[in-house]
Amino acid sequence: MTYTEEWVTARARDAYEHGRASFEVRPECSALLVIDMQDEFTRPGWSPYWVPAATRMAPRLRRLVEACRAVSVPVIWTIFDDTHLGLDRPHALRYLPHADTVWHRPGPAEVWEEMDHRADEVLIRKPSYGAFYDTPLDTTLRNLGRDTVIVTGTLTNYCCGTTARQAYERGYKVVFGSDVTATDDESRQESELAVLRKGFALVLTADEITNQLTGNASR
Repeated sequence: MTYTEEWVTARARDAYEHGRASFEVRPECSALLVIDMQDEFTRPGWSPYWVPAATRMAPRLRRLVEACRAVSVPVIWTIFDDTHLGLDRPHALRYLPHADTVWHRPGPAEVWEEMDHRADEVLIRKPSYGAFYDTPLDTTLRNLGRDTVIVTGTLTNYCCGTTARQAYERGYKVVFGSDVTATDDESRQESELAVLRKGFALVLTADEITNQLTGNASR
């Protein structure tokens, strides 16, 4: 067979738009990662980093958190924070447009209170986009016996997408919540989902994740 340009392009386009990983989402194997649903990204008008789409999807994510708790799926929260005097943060950040403001947090970053983070759930403070970078997340997941991560939160194409790629590289099965992630320019959402769908993750809605978890919990 000769693989024409038209054939390979159509094959790639189909995978970006409709591709679906073949694994199941089982509660005994899974952990929910809630990425950076913190005040500066979700509290309306509070910082120049506010992500309105994250505020809007927060109630849906709260429902997914409750569904995971109900089937004993651990919920792990992350916060993008100032750790170790900034010495563990990639130095190149200072040169990028993302850092073009003089705004500073008035204190340590916290999960937005509307998200109902519980004291008995792990909270990881991370210095960069990906939740595995210089954090105990990998050790935590392995100690919990989890090989599947469900990635939710904000920003879709920064901290969430980077975390999904890092998890994939570490051998985890990755589920990515298409409607429980959000970014600061909503026109960028689907392009990130397309890349993840083709090469890194099983991309599902919150309802689809819940249905798989609850359906597989009874098996």
